[in-house]
Amino acid sequence: MPQAKIPVRMSRARPRARRSRYSVSHRLSRSVPALIGAVLLVAIVVTATVAYRRIDDFLSATTGKHLTLGAVVEAVQPEPGTMAYKLQHGQQVNILLLGMGGYENDAPFLTDSIMAVTIDPNSHRVMLASVPRDLVAHMNLQTNAGSIWTNKINAAYEVPYTSIICCVAPQYQGRDGGGHAAEHEVGKITGLTFDRYIAIDFKAFRDMVNALGGVDVCLTTNLDDYTYPNYGHGYIAIHYKAGCQHLSGEQALQVARSRHAIEPQQSSDFGRSRRQQDIMQAIKKKATTVNGWAEAPKLLDALQKNIHTDMSIADMKAIYDWGKNLPDSAIIRLALTAPSGAAAGNFLYSGNCGMGNASQLCPEDPSYRMIHQYIASAFVDQSLLAERAPVQFANGSYTFSDLADRVTTMLDPLGLQLGNPISHGNAAKTLILDYSGGQFPKTTAWLANYFGGQVIAATPASPQPARGQQTYGIVVVLGHDFGARWFT
Repeated sequence: MPQAKIPVRMSRARPRARRSRYSVSHRLSRSVPALIGAVLLVAIVVTATVAYRRIDDFLSATTGKHLTLGAVVEAVQPEPGTMAYKLQHGQQVNILLLGMGGYENDAPFLTDSIMAVTIDPNSHRVMLASVPRDLVAHMNLQTNAGSIWTNKINAAYEVPYTSIICCVAPQYQGRDGGGHAAEHEVGKITGLTFDRYIAIDFKAFRDMVNALGGVDVCLTTNLDDYTYPNYGHGYIAIHYKAGCQHLSGEQALQVARSRHAIEPQQSSDFGRSRRQQDIMQAIKKKATTVNGWAEAPKLLDALQKNIHTDMSIADMKAIYDWGKNLPDSAIIRLALTAPSGAAAGNFLYSGNCGMGNASQLCPEDPSYRMIHQYIASAFVDQSLLAERAPVQFANGSYTFSDLADRVTTMLDPLGLQLGNPISHGNAAKTLILDYSGGQFPKTTAWLANYFGGQVIAATPASPQPARGQQTYGIVVVLGHDFGARWFT
């Protein structure tokens, strides 16, 4: 009996995003553990430059805790379960980074940048997973366990500080309530349990760059945005040329925030992500130089009033010590995206998932199961990557017309050697076609496990290749079984 077909879902073109209901917003993301250490510890670990009282003031303002002898001892001899202990004993650490508008914004607690950071001490790598602010989530943050609040994920942090909903559960109230609420909701999306959070507003970002004397950033193309939001309720035009340039704090913020550049390479999620990554790397590089250390007091002033975290001094020191020399090659950058222009996107689509006419993103799989699997699989074994197996994805599913494109986009950051995706005839089951004669056993096994496919020893003539299909390495024919899981 033939299998019932799910209607084909063609690629969705994401409409031009509207401005938020908040007049000033930003995307501050793509940090690295070394940067966290640099901006939070630049004067703490170099105690010769800052007096004890100054450090104590900083810790009290940012963490709500004073510097004590016990805190210093904890930093040297960490207790089991602490971040420092985990890093010393090969256990992963998860940190939630949040960028919020701050008091210059009419909605100061809206987190327009959300980044999940996983530190893996065993492989000495870091994963950065960006969650878009427009992703609609069904949140349960109220005292009534059955109460569901549908809103964009960037509203979770503001719950304890506004009257946006009533009856907020006790664990999401108080000084760190917003961070814990965001941890809870982002954790449901990513499948991660967070150890700590850091929330920083764009004034701290701007002042931090200025305290360092500016940063040097290189753009691959021009950046022209004629609808960049000003600090009122209007817009200004910004223009930056391709190439390397020295940016002040305000300029760096503009380059990081711009969302409506006329250049396709800069207006996409991927282009914006790359700019933000480059800026944060530039800050890290500048902050860890001799001149950066000398500016420790200025950096503390820039951050003290505009950053909140539940980290302890031991946490900060552990992250700094672990990541201060981390190379760029050890950073895995992921992003949950929807199709936009020429970009395929991956797990999301633009549509109406509960927020009316607002600009919003919806998960293709409302259970987030596919996202959980993706995040959990980010640290691909280095010996597998060393095989450098040529891999190509072919869409044999009739669930999505662009499934192979999405999967290729999804896996590209993990370090696999991926060819151009192609279309394939309908396939009920996913197949892993091995044209190598078993030359790439680890890659083949990983793909079979991830996609739930059967490994077939293939030749250039059998099974008959699709148009544009490679007949060497490994070809994954994505069947209806995988397409249904992606959609469901």
